[in-house]
Amino acid sequence: MGKCKDKRKYAFLVGDGMADYPLDELEGRTPLEVAQTPNMDRIAACRIGLVRTIPEGMEPGSDTANLSLLGYDPGDYLTGRAPFEAASMGIRLHPDQVAFRMNLVTLDQTPAHMSRDAGMSDSEIIMLSNSSGNITNKEAELIVESLKKEIIIPGIEMYPGIAYRHILVWDKGPEDAQTIPPHDVLDQNIAPYLNHAGQNPIQELIKRSWEVLKDHAVNIERRKKGLFEANSIWLWGEGGAPSLPLFKDKFGLGGGVISAVDLLKGIGLCAGLESIYVKGATGYIDTNYIGKAEEALKRLERFDFIFLHVEAPDEASHNGSITEKIQAIEYFDQKVVGTILKGITEFEDFRIIVASDHFTPISKRTHSSEPAPFAWASKKEIESVFEGPEFSEKSAKESGVFFEKGHDLMPVFLN
Repeated sequence: MGKCKDKRKYAFLVGDGMADYPLDELEGRTPLEVAQTPNMDRIAACRIGLVRTIPEGMEPGSDTANLSLLGYDPGDYLTGRAPFEAASMGIRLHPDQVAFRMNLVTLDQTPAHMSRDAGMSDSEIIMLSNSSGNITNKEAELIVESLKKEIIIPGIEMYPGIAYRHILVWDKGPEDAQTIPPHDVLDQNIAPYLNHAGQNPIQELIKRSWEVLKDHAVNIERRKKGLFEANSIWLWGEGGAPSLPLFKDKFGLGGGVISAVDLLKGIGLCAGLESIYVKGATGYIDTNYIGKAEEALKRLERFDFIFLHVEAPDEASHNGSITEKIQAIEYFDQKVVGTILKGITEFEDFRIIVASDHFTPISKRTHSSEPAPFAWASKKEIESVFEGPEFSEKSAKESGVFFEKGHDLMPVFLN
């Protein structure tokens, strides 16, 4: 397919979890307000607003939010997070199979966390890290390999993914079970959940991993280095095989998704968008920002639409790091948005949008469901409008522009 620069091109850029609450540490400002974001501000000068990516009553997950941004009503199409991640990994689910996200996490069951209430018999179990301290791919592969060898249950299969993110597929598994995202309970006591009355198969499977991982060689080495150990699995985000109408059938455009995260790749693949690999894309603050942007521009020479996602601000929020979140936002603005803005001018016509898929407040260290800020502009606007509001939560709210249904934003942006 040859180059086609005379058609309108669409770039949709997502900084995961950029939106936040005002912080005392920042003198009542948010990380977005403190960060230097001249490129997002340039787009916001043309048009800014809020979009409700999390429908009322739904969990504020990245699966829900990004389905909304891509123009799909999550109430109609979301079965769970894990099935999209499975699709990204090439795992085809049969109708009676249930996929679970399998995190490698760090739990603290030391005597220091024994119950202070003499009337309680359960010890405290604290979720120290939802990512085992950002465990490496190599370490994680060794751990998942051991789990597969030691935990053999008919109808259950484990698949290694990236870093702490893996997949477990369960024949006729408990799809309606009540699970908890591990990043929702950081630094909290999860013993009541794990010791819930009855033989819950999910909790029992989590507990079976403890003996395998307690003195695993990877954990012994991490212990020596003072790093968080991957001493437990954690199952969540379950669901059956998803079925999405193709993006091209809905909107008349072909394109691709650029992300380090299997969830976004999987949603894209299920929507018929190409999953585009970028070397050095990690999902953390050290990701290859410029490589993602340059690959997006390259693909726009033959694609009509690119959805580019950066996970780093969200990870910084889960880690509770204000400094790292500000840095991640500035990298996103400078290296992704800036690079795209500079290169996309080569095309005859374009529209560009930046958005936070949801709030990830540092004070909560997890997602929340408030409407999130977005800003978009056409080529003509970018070339003629230079003054206006900055890209921030406050400016978005004050604009009065609001999409109650998140999936309505995409068709308006494309029209």
